[in-house]
Amino acid sequence: MRLFLFINMAILQPLVDLAAICYAQGVRHVVVSPGSRSAALTLAFTRFGRFTIHVCMDERSAGFIGLGIAQQTGVPVVLICTSGSAVYNFAPAVSEAFFQHIPLLVISADRPKEWLHQYDGQTIYQNEIFGKHIKRSFEFSADYGHADVKWAINRMSNEAVTLTSTVPMGPVHINVPIREPFYPALGEELLPSADLKIIKRQPAEMILAPEVWNALLDEFEEYPKILIAAGQNMPDHKLSQVLNKISEEWDIPVLADSIGNVSGVSIIRNHDLFLSSKNAEDLVPDLLITFGLSFISKDFKQFIRKNPPKAHWHVGEDAFLADPTQSLTKTIPVFPNYFFQNLFEKIDYQLFVQNSDPETDSSFLRKWSANDLMSGQITRDYCANLPKLSDLTSLDYVFKYIDREFQLHVANSMSVRYINLLDLRSNVRSVFCNRGTSGIDGCVSTAIGAALVNEEETLLVVGDVAFMYDRNGLLINKLPQNLKIVVINNAGGNIFRMIDGPSGLPEIETYFETRHAFSARRTCEDSNIAYFSCKESEALEHSVKAFLENKGIALLEIFTDPYENETVWKELRKLGHEY
Repeated sequence: MRLFLFINMAILQPLVDLAAICYAQGVRHVVVSPGSRSAALTLAFTRFGRFTIHVCMDERSAGFIGLGIAQQTGVPVVLICTSGSAVYNFAPAVSEAFFQHIPLLVISADRPKEWLHQYDGQTIYQNEIFGKHIKRSFEFSADYGHADVKWAINRMSNEAVTLTSTVPMGPVHINVPIREPFYPALGEELLPSADLKIIKRQPAEMILAPEVWNALLDEFEEYPKILIAAGQNMPDHKLSQVLNKISEEWDIPVLADSIGNVSGVSIIRNHDLFLSSKNAEDLVPDLLITFGLSFISKDFKQFIRKNPPKAHWHVGEDAFLADPTQSLTKTIPVFPNYFFQNLFEKIDYQLFVQNSDPETDSSFLRKWSANDLMSGQITRDYCANLPKLSDLTSLDYVFKYIDREFQLHVANSMSVRYINLLDLRSNVRSVFCNRGTSGIDGCVSTAIGAALVNEEETLLVVGDVAFMYDRNGLLINKLPQNLKIVVINNAGGNIFRMIDGPSGLPEIETYFETRHAFSARRTCEDSNIAYFSCKESEALEHSVKAFLENKGIALLEIFTDPYENETVWKELRKLGHEY
């Protein structure tokens, strides 16, 4: 009898049911970091048999791999870890997911509460460990015997997983105290409860009432100079189509950072160079309409702060009122695609009925376009005539020789700023960057997670410090063979030479740049990644072509001089400002 009871106690049925609930709610990917206290959770998900399981020994990298998967699929990804400090290592990815609206379900194993401060290993305060960087925190009871406890765990399991994908999406945490024993006996099956309850949440679509539309359309017609600006946004082909129609038919400039993922030949992309020039005073809009999350361009934000429009509408179902340009006058809580499609259709019909043309100022678009074309040409000419190898010329070469479609991932600091200035070819289908918190941690792991599920060739552009900071993402068993990595190695955090403040300090190399002599070669050897390198401009074309032609995962490391990079960046910025 004792043996019988022991065996049944080791099958923690609510945790087995948790896995089944996640699957029923649409979860398909689970990222597991090994541990003992989490064994019951790991076995519940792995033995369920229908999840794709990814194992990563480093929880910080595991969190970002999960983030990359969820970013691509739009479906919640489960992260599992053991108790103690392991949970804290998910924090960078959790905070990034929170501010980037990416659905993660963090499930952490824990010791029962009575063992806190009893010198018991891996026992810390885990409930609500992520503070405000989480949509909500749940905690299971450690004792599953009472019927009310079973009901509560089922309810929390359903609520937690559906909450991750409720707009605005984001991370949710379930802390699971687990008593011993928690390893099942050999041969025991882990089966979901026969009467398992699945609680579905029906999606709700936000729309605007007719009277709201009428008021918006009336106000829209008051402003002859209108600017639409896209912050970080997921790729949306239909949204790009309607924005291009609005721009072409109504003479409205549409500005987009590279991570705005708005495609089209008429989109304003070179604003980083000309918005602080002497001609920028003619570019102030009467009405600014923004959508998406953060903007890379500091010049754009400062331009609007200094020259506030008469009205600023922000479109999006955000949980917080965000006003980075300090000019906001109205929030419109609907999806951008819905808003711009309806805006175009309603005004287009109105113009047809009235047999009239739009009253927008066509010269406003011409001024924006002229500045954009000139700045793009300045950048191209400047890069073409640089005699020495630099970060900028290296990346310009890489994109010139890309001859097929890639999904692009970019690290923070200088990498994303270079990408925002360069002329990305049409074969770069979409651009992703962790701009939720804009940290350098996790960029490699996020790209790995994305490449594991996106089924397309994926290119990561990353600086040397960000790459080395996140090398543990390469510790997974099966690296995606559709991933290629370009490491720009300028021997430190080169961004500190580019920004005001630290660039003039005598301590810059030691305490800000943290100069080093490391390379990615041995990391590639350890991870079985094809390695290519380049140190001279004469060899760059050959190195880039060989790297791109390599079958399977590969890394190209380009070594540049930080002093040359500083000169190149500041001279290009000066050319743009003087135009």
